[in-house]
Amino acid sequence: MSMSLRLLAVSAALAFAGAAFAATPQASAAAAPATKPHTAQQQRMVDCNKQATGKKGAERKTFMSTCLKGGSAAAAAAPTAKQAQQEKMKTCNTDATAKGPKGADRKTFMSSCLKGNAATP
Repeated sequence: MSMSLRLLAVSAALAFAGAAFAATPQASAAAAPATKPHTAQQQRMVDCNKQATGKKGAERKTFMSTCLKGGSAAAAAAPTAKQAQQEKMKTCNTDATAKGPKGADRKTFMSSCLKGNAATP
């Protein structure tokens, strides 16, 4: 019986010590950020994040990348080559649908349109 009492006492002591130890780092971690100033990169992240409000998806990603590298907002607003190609694809697809070519004629039209040659089928 005395063995089980010892085991119970040791278990209780370990549980109490573990709870006290686990609570200590959380209290100091919560106080640490308030006293520590931001690094230059962290401050840039805060500033760029404020400027990027309202932007979403690829536009936000492009803006944040340019801003964090120290680029201007005008450079971030310029469309990338991928975005320009996507816009061209949308325009050509709309034109092809309106003109109605099918099969090989549509393929030829799309190829010409994407190259910048707006040839009619």
